[in-house]
Amino acid sequence: MNIVILSRNKDLYSTRRLVEEAEYRNHQVEVIDPLSCDLIIEKEKPTIYYNNKYLDYVDAIIPRIGASVTYYGCAVVRQFEMMNVFSTVSSDAIIRSRDKLRSFQHLSRAGIDMPKTVFTNYSYDVEKVIAHVGGTPVVIKLLEGTQGIGVVLAETKNAAESVLEAFNGLEARALVQEYIAEAKGTDLRALIVDNQVVGAMKRQGKEGEFRSNLHRGGTYSYHKLSEEETKLALKAAQKLKLPICGVDVLQSNRGPLILEVNSTPGLEGIESASKKNIAQAIITCLLYTSPSPRD
Repeated sequence: MNIVILSRNKDLYSTRRLVEEAEYRNHQVEVIDPLSCDLIIEKEKPTIYYNNKYLDYVDAIIPRIGASVTYYGCAVVRQFEMMNVFSTVSSDAIIRSRDKLRSFQHLSRAGIDMPKTVFTNYSYDVEKVIAHVGGTPVVIKLLEGTQGIGVVLAETKNAAESVLEAFNGLEARALVQEYIAEAKGTDLRALIVDNQVVGAMKRQGKEGEFRSNLHRGGTYSYHKLSEEETKLALKAAQKLKLPICGVDVLQSNRGPLILEVNSTPGLEGIESASKKNIAQAIITCLLYTSPSPRD
């Protein structure tokens, strides 16, 4: 099988592990930078031109699309879909998951619990917005933020008003969420592959930091999900139509809450914490769910 991994950096841990596992099973695998692809759109034979060749021999792709290149990266995934190439995650599912507001609305409609969230159209009645989520402290998130960037904990009413007014002045759209104090700077990451949890870990933010992102100094450890946490993570992945994803869960006094669903989850932390071969699970899933290779 000819497999393409869409990634801007072949040396990233997650990309390297996927290449290793694909090659171990004697598949042909390439790492292609989606931003270097030319998309040829036509009725008869849509195709992709990359590095002086047409990519008309590809059987399957594994998108590793970074948040900063979502628009063009998803256009490349969509072009492969037009060429009847199997993708482990669809372009529509990636776009849906990257839009925080849209994904929260989908999850809410499905009856999935999450921190209470408010979104307004640059409202200048900031006091009312804060009251909607139960008062301070509140978490304020830029809609386009990722990996903890553009996420602010406002502990007082004055701080929240200042942040929201600043975002409004810049016309930067933001969500306001209730702060789950009992989580104490921790969250859970469940790695879903083909409707199964194949690994899980607990992430702890560094001292004085409410965000648990590993690249911001957070630490991780093995975590065995409860039945309730497992069901919640699987339901969130299913509702967003993400067969492969990372689901972030907060532990609260009212039970587990969905924090976010990541369509391009990193593998390093979770493989280390869970001692599971996640990359192997992804390649195995691809082989069992993709159509037969091209002749």
